[in-house]
Amino acid sequence: MIYLDYSATTPVNEEVLKSFNKVVLEYPANANSLHKLGRESFHLMEASAKQIANLLNVLEKEVVFTSGASEANNLAIIGTVLKYQNRGKHIITTKLEHSSVLDTIKYLEKFGYEVDYLELMENGQVSIADLKKKIRKDTVLVSINHVNSEIGIIQDINKIGKLLKEYPKIIFHVDGTQAVGKIKVNLDYVDLYSFSSHKIYGLNGVGCLIVKQNISLDAIIHGGKSQSIYRSGTPTHALYASFAKALKLALENLEEKYDYVFKLNQKIRKDLETIEEVHINSPIDSIPHILNISLDGIKSETMLHALAESNIYVSTKTACANDASLSLSVLELTKNEDYAKRSLRISLSFLTTTEEIDCFLKVFKAKIKELSFRKGE
Repeated sequence: MIYLDYSATTPVNEEVLKSFNKVVLEYPANANSLHKLGRESFHLMEASAKQIANLLNVLEKEVVFTSGASEANNLAIIGTVLKYQNRGKHIITTKLEHSSVLDTIKYLEKFGYEVDYLELMENGQVSIADLKKKIRKDTVLVSINHVNSEIGIIQDINKIGKLLKEYPKIIFHVDGTQAVGKIKVNLDYVDLYSFSSHKIYGLNGVGCLIVKQNISLDAIIHGGKSQSIYRSGTPTHALYASFAKALKLALENLEEKYDYVFKLNQKIRKDLETIEEVHINSPIDSIPHILNISLDGIKSETMLHALAESNIYVSTKTACANDASLSLSVLELTKNEDYAKRSLRISLSFLTTTEEIDCFLKVFKAKIKELSFRKGE
């Protein structure tokens, strides 16, 4: 099997799984319970939050565990607009966001919120000049992802965040799900930052929202005491411990892993550039872990299934995308509907081998010839 869909989810690191198993077996008590065993679970939960805080250079109390990045994004967006509804009903975002951001913001339009989408420069980064132009007196939230999940475009969140510091009533939320564990992350200029465990070789079902200490949110899950005032429910402390372990491992040798993946990306790019039927959508300065392409005259789903016949796995859009027949991110960047309808995402990892890439390229070229021949019949 050749797995090239790491941006959808990653295999669980065995050390992470061992951490989860140890905690779930040796610390079975509810972390909200007052007895000795419950307090042990509680202290373990605190230690997990502290470890994540130290790794990201934030405060322990700023770490809010969630069930994943989608919940974290919902909490960030809905929690912000509810808490600060007296400031206005204007939101700024991009059309490059994950569906858990875009759909949440669309939902808020039903309640009178107005949304502006930022213009993009040629490389897919947001236009700072357009951001300045779109800021209004009633702007309450700016939500921009750190790394786009389909194309890999990296946004300069430091530059954006520094600008927004000039507007203290605007909350800056960043979806960092595709950034954490792949590139260096500086959270000095953001107010809210979302990410998830299963993107960094951790277990599914746990995520995190960093909520800076000067920010307050309205909770969207109510029901009693938990790890945070922003989310009720029995704390899943074993998942929290495994998440902290996954983050620690993901950040080890980060530059070395990045350089390795960059070389794999360049190898694929160089080869695919020679194929007439392939158009590369990802700008050259995108994150190397994601390479988005479009195929001339071949449906992306057709190629996806053809590759799967050879146990090679890529994706068309993000796994969480809605049922739209095209990639909204590719359409926004390229302004080409055909590219958007025929896009494939190849996502890489430091676990990907050169031999796997050689095999993928060989099979991919053969499938293009085969499918092009069928098309001409």
